[in-house]
Amino acid sequence: MARWSWLGAVAIFCTVSMQGGSTTALPVRADRAATTGMVAQIALDGPIGPAAAEYFDDASQRALADGAVAIVLRLDTPGGLADSMRQIIASMLACRLPVLVYVAPGGARAASAGTYILYAGQIAAMAPATHLGAATPIQLGGTTSMPGATDKPAASSSSVEDQSAEGDDAESHKALNDAIAYIRSLAQLRGRNAPWAEQAVRGAATLTASEAAQQHVIDFVATDVADLLAKADGRQVQVGDRSVTLQLKGATVRDYAPGARTRFLAIITNPTIAYLLLLGGIFGLVLEALHPGAMLPGIVGGICLLVGLYALQLLPVNYAGLALMALGVGLLVAEAVNPSIGALGAGGLVSFVIGSVMLMKAGVPGYGVNLGVIGGLATGAAALLALIVWLVLGSRRAHQVNGDVVMITESGELLEPVSAGGEAWMMLRGERWRVHCDSALPTGARVRVVRRQGLLLWVEPG
Repeated sequence: MARWSWLGAVAIFCTVSMQGGSTTALPVRADRAATTGMVAQIALDGPIGPAAAEYFDDASQRALADGAVAIVLRLDTPGGLADSMRQIIASMLACRLPVLVYVAPGGARAASAGTYILYAGQIAAMAPATHLGAATPIQLGGTTSMPGATDKPAASSSSVEDQSAEGDDAESHKALNDAIAYIRSLAQLRGRNAPWAEQAVRGAATLTASEAAQQHVIDFVATDVADLLAKADGRQVQVGDRSVTLQLKGATVRDYAPGARTRFLAIITNPTIAYLLLLGGIFGLVLEALHPGAMLPGIVGGICLLVGLYALQLLPVNYAGLALMALGVGLLVAEAVNPSIGALGAGGLVSFVIGSVMLMKAGVPGYGVNLGVIGGLATGAAALLALIVWLVLGSRRAHQVNGDVVMITESGELLEPVSAGGEAWMMLRGERWRVHCDSALPTGARVRVVRRQGLLLWVEPG
């Protein structure tokens, strides 16, 4: 009986020891899992456009497939296109990973569209010496008036111009109110300062990093990504319909660079590159038309034109500017093919420059064609036009070197004797001509051309 009691005590002791070991081992495994998590870093530097939207969508999907626990969206942008901004925010809201938006490095900004993206993140943070704001929308067809800018005195009289202005103001107010409602909804979703968000849209208000933290526009200021993860660790955020506690302290950070397609899209959607592709395509096809069979200008021009047109349909293009550019190129080609006094060329140059300036909406941050490129092309076209006009005017002042007028004044030598009223051969300006003479002349006699009839010259002694 004592032996069985001793065996029971040993069994109880082993069971208790196993349970104690298991309870102490579990926290160790949990801590190891937390410290070995991977955080994906996506960098949006420059204007927000189609390439940026595609890049974020692709990188976030890759991060989810790779087992990332969160996404750090490093932001430095002057703004960009509203459609691309909304596409990025839609991807952020649909993402199954928490997105930590971080305005960095020092000197970076989250202006215009960047402010909306910052408000959409589960965590919003900024590096020191950064700023955000100035989120007033700019319409492609006109400017958005600030509140109160269109107020009229009570005694002002109504007119057609006033009614037109009121119509424009109505469109501007629609866009403004839509943008205000959008950013307020993001602020309410993330529990941030909604009144200041409205001021950023309505009055183009801006804040520094420290001011944004004080006014609860962002969650905190972080010096670097490691500091960002440390300060975000333990915070509870809403990801879709579930609440998640962030465990990011000590997590590894992996950069997700844009793919080849995204890099190519970013290059061709640069307004200046798209502009040059369009011009290269047009002039390549013109050269092929003027020199049929050259092949290379036509092939290169066709490719450039199609790629340029693809880029233009992704950009805020003013089609009136595009039409003026096409008219200008047509007039310049007409001047080169059929030189005039310069009227066609001058009109084409003016139309081309005006169309180039109007082509892109310069008010959208980062989406204006470089004026230096336009100026250089305009200067080159003006120099070519001046050369053509100078050559045309010079050719009109030059002495005539061929034709009947010049030939009648020329004289040459007979290569064989000629009888009266007969025909023979003569050498004239290095060419052999058949001649008719009313007088009999020997070989080597000097004769002068008096008229031409087809390929026969009438000559007389002289």
